[in-house]
Amino acid sequence: MHLEYSLQSSDKLDVCWLIAPLGIEMTSSELLSPGWRWWLLLMLLKLAVSYSGPAQAANGRGCSARGPASYVLVFTGHWSSRAFPKQYPIVRPPAQWSKLIAMTHNGQYHLWREGALASPGVRSFAERGVTADLGREGREARKRRAVGGMYRTAGVATATGHSSTELLLQPRYPQLSMMVKIVPSPDWFVGVDSVNLCEGDRWRQEVSFDLHPFDAGTDSGFTFSSPNYPSSPPENITQITSQKPSHPANSFYYPRLSELPPLATVRITRQSRMPARQTPLSNHILPQYISETPLDCEVSLWSSWGLCAGPCGSGSIRHRTRYILLRPANSGSPCPELEERADCSSHLCLSQQ
Repeated sequence: MHLEYSLQSSDKLDVCWLIAPLGIEMTSSELLSPGWRWWLLLMLLKLAVSYSGPAQAANGRGCSARGPASYVLVFTGHWSSRAFPKQYPIVRPPAQWSKLIAMTHNGQYHLWREGALASPGVRSFAERGVTADLGREGREARKRRAVGGMYRTAGVATATGHSSTELLLQPRYPQLSMMVKIVPSPDWFVGVDSVNLCEGDRWRQEVSFDLHPFDAGTDSGFTFSSPNYPSSPPENITQITSQKPSHPANSFYYPRLSELPPLATVRITRQSRMPARQTPLSNHILPQYISETPLDCEVSLWSSWGLCAGPCGSGSIRHRTRYILLRPANSGSPCPELEERADCSSHLCLSQQ
């Protein structure tokens, strides 16, 4: 390879400025020598490599681990009728999980973030379980060197099943984010945001998280089976709790609980070997989660009082009724009386004559 480079006199000041911090003094004739030009080019290349540095982790410190790390990610659903009895989906469709999508990345990328607006990809995934837009966003981030790898598992057809896959993390991309849509739901999902699997020069051996539901802020439905009703304008991504949204129609509204039981869990375990290829996806049915959430009975408001029954005078009565909105479960408060009687007073009798 032949490299031609002509150093003009106007460039001499720039070259001197570059080498001054190195404590090197060179004359004009030395700066123009061919050997010096090659040395300068080599130094510039070394400086470029040194400034590229390791990827910055979420805590601001770089990952200096030597080489990549292989992990197994296991997602497990705990969405049972015992833990979440309110409006539990049984048919059309029954409770289940969408495919899981995960990305390895650095601090310049977020798959999703609580308190921020959902991207178009997150919106289509949270509402319809479609991954095409998320994949497109991930490929664009990969071009910017913010995303290292994208992974996807098959959906879980049961609410208490699990899926797993292998991940390969590089020191430049030490963070992991993932999402799984709750099916059925308006725009609800579970996931983790930017968990850092690198601590200084070491990869973490195992991390696990309890997963709770999040609202993507793009659909205004309250229940699992709510029709599509877009939020206008879109709202920020927020966590759904036992108290929020504070509305009796909310499928996750359990006012007696201080917090919801885990809807799912994710466990990420480092492997001692590097995978030759990705492990086939697995989906298995697991025993139901042992947690039981008490569900109190809910009834409607009283109807208006009916007309007085019988002749006016002694023994004349009137009725009013209410009906059950939600039957109790798991030792929740039983339903109160659904019918109430009252004696008719003389002025009520007179009003009907």
